[in-house]
Amino acid sequence: MLKEDTKQFSAFQERLRDWVEDLPGFKINTDCSFEAASHCSVKIFRPIDGGGCFHGGGHDRKSGKVKQIVGSTLRDLEQDGSTLLTNFETDKSAAYYANMYKQDGLIGGHAIMLGADPLSVVAAHEALHAYPGGLQVGGGISSGNACSYIEEGASHVIVTSYVFNNGQMDLTRLKDLVRIVGKQRLVLDLSCRKKEGKYAIVTDRWQKFSDVFLDEEVLAFLADYADEFLVHGVDVEGKKLGIDEELVTLLGKYSSIPVTYAGGVTTMADLERIKDAGMGRVDVTVGSALDIFGGNMAYKDVVAWHARQKEETYPT
Repeated sequence: MLKEDTKQFSAFQERLRDWVEDLPGFKINTDCSFEAASHCSVKIFRPIDGGGCFHGGGHDRKSGKVKQIVGSTLRDLEQDGSTLLTNFETDKSAAYYANMYKQDGLIGGHAIMLGADPLSVVAAHEALHAYPGGLQVGGGISSGNACSYIEEGASHVIVTSYVFNNGQMDLTRLKDLVRIVGKQRLVLDLSCRKKEGKYAIVTDRWQKFSDVFLDEEVLAFLADYADEFLVHGVDVEGKKLGIDEELVTLLGKYSSIPVTYAGGVTTMADLERIKDAGMGRVDVTVGSALDIFGGNMAYKDVVAWHARQKEETYPT
């Protein structure tokens, strides 16, 4: 390695840092070295009060096909013979949707593998290759495979069951993930269902209640280990019956890091409800309701709404 090359690389990092720090509310983390420049990543963090933005629509993949499912029907079908309720299924590839999000400048879409079968993994890789750095991937993520998805192009890995194991929070596993991929690449999926009047985090395809409940203390603790939270309101997920406004309010009040809500969005008015209930601090992802996934909400209208939110937050 040439000394002059190292100096130039360091100078580039400093110039980039100076530029970002001039932007109000932003901070930067450079996760790279000269020796690993081919795998260099630069993470620019958005301010927490910039909420109300739309992430690229989430899509689930089972056996390599893009699907939209009713979340409360997820389970190990082979075990109990139950039927998975599917809102939408298409022969269009995951990469097709990834390219769509890329063209429309949507960052942070969620690509979730419903199964660990080879076809689902291949489909995930194809989507990540189509939009490197633009998608987050989840489904069966562990400390053993998390890095492979980052290397394939995921901006973040999304984790639930690996950390909330056997109904308990496994802090050893959580710290291991942070050590391996870094806090800045970890999204904790805190999807939850109502239990005894409180929101309990659910795991294993949303069928098992954990003993961990979403509240101010838990959100504050976990914020030290993740870049973002993803929270599906499982009781309304995929049913297109409206949002869980109580849950959105809780997230907006207590989350100190970026948080994305999903579940029940049916109309454009629901996007405004999330913005209001979450006090502008909660982002939203939409799936089954979008016309590109068989719903009635025009994808182009949601993209336009997202652009307006960005313009209101960061006017030119």
